[in-house]
Amino acid sequence: MFIIFVLLLYLGLSNNSRLVHSPLIDKAIPDFNLPVLQSESYANSSNFPDDVFLLNIWASWCVACIKEHQVLNLINSEKKVRLIGINYKDNEDDAIGWLKIYGNPYEYNIVDMDGQLGIDLGVYGVPETFLIDKNNIIRAKYIGAISEDIYYNEILPTIEIISDEK
Repeated sequence: MFIIFVLLLYLGLSNNSRLVHSPLIDKAIPDFNLPVLQSESYANSSNFPDDVFLLNIWASWCVACIKEHQVLNLINSEKKVRLIGINYKDNEDDAIGWLKIYGNPYEYNIVDMDGQLGIDLGVYGVPETFLIDKNNIIRAKYIGAISEDIYYNEILPTIEIISDEK
């Protein structure tokens, strides 16, 4: 009994807890119509790119987002995958100031002031990142800050696989 317990504990601790098996995996992004940060326009899923992209949920009040933002700037500079932000339950002026300080790696930011899109996406907190395919289907969900290791060893290989799919 003890050996089984230790084995289960080991398997649980060695599992990558950042990659989440969300019930939304392989489902379309929920419908929404929300404002774009620093714009008079609105965004919905029809505005999303026609290729694979990352959808990153962030906020200026999020401490882990500062660490992750360095990696997001790297992702943007490499131009291997597009990046769209969802500014989650944030003050617009704070969000704009935060992007001026840390840089803006996003093509654009959707403002989710009341958090409804986050609820529809099953967001636990910020930061979270979704890998979305060219058909707006959620292919992976990462909870917590994306590291360079996750980007190079998980996200990029997955992008190659889903980009090759018909």
